Amino acid sequence: MPGTLHRSPRKAKGAGAERREEILAAALRLFGEYGLYGVSTRQIAQAVGVSQPTLYAYFASKDEIAAELHARAFHELEARLKLGVRDADTPEAVAAGLRIYVDFGLENPDAYRVAFMIEDPHGRVAVAGPVDESDVSVPGHTAFDILRRMIADLHARGLGAGDDPERMAQSIWAGMHGLVSLLIARPGFPWAEREALVAGHVRMLAAMAMRRDR
Repeated sequence: MPGTLHRSPRKAKGAGAERREEILAAALRLFGEYGLYGVSTRQIAQAVGVSQPTLYAYFASKDEIAAELHARAFHELEARLKLGVRDADTPEAVAAGLRIYVDFGLENPDAYRVAFMIEDPHGRVAVAGPVDESDVSVPGHTAFDILRRMIADLHARGLGAGDDPERMAQSIWAGMHGLVSLLIARPGFPWAEREALVAGHVRMLAAMAMRRDR
């Protein structure tokens, strides 16, 4: 359980937006360290330096805080993918697109835990299936759809491996998640040199996505 935590000073009147961000930042740190079910709203409030009733003026529940953090993590990932993923017609270009996902997770381990490694008590909508990019109520759909379109484009040009680009996209997504989640959750494992491990894993996934006869 979280112990004595650093408290933020009281905010002056009118500083509510800043206080809201402090609540989210404190919750992100606590969720990353103790998990969603190991943290209470009282502990989040204590970390921020406000009363529990004051916290409820910003968020109705711990689940609402987690949902906001979950959505923010995916929106950041989506923004990076949209900016960095380009037309890919070589294993190197595919690997560069996949590396964006891996780097996001390793650079933002707490956000990644909330987005991918903490089960939503209300159940999450799977990212697989038809995607409506205007539906911002489903965090993660757009991020997965960027990968899906990259793999589908390879297939459309006769460059993709396998007979089902949807299944291939899901397999590659799972392969990236597996590496990132293990590196975050098991830092004490005797991993190979990190950069070599990450680069080799991403190259392997990119090669899996491409036709072998090229």
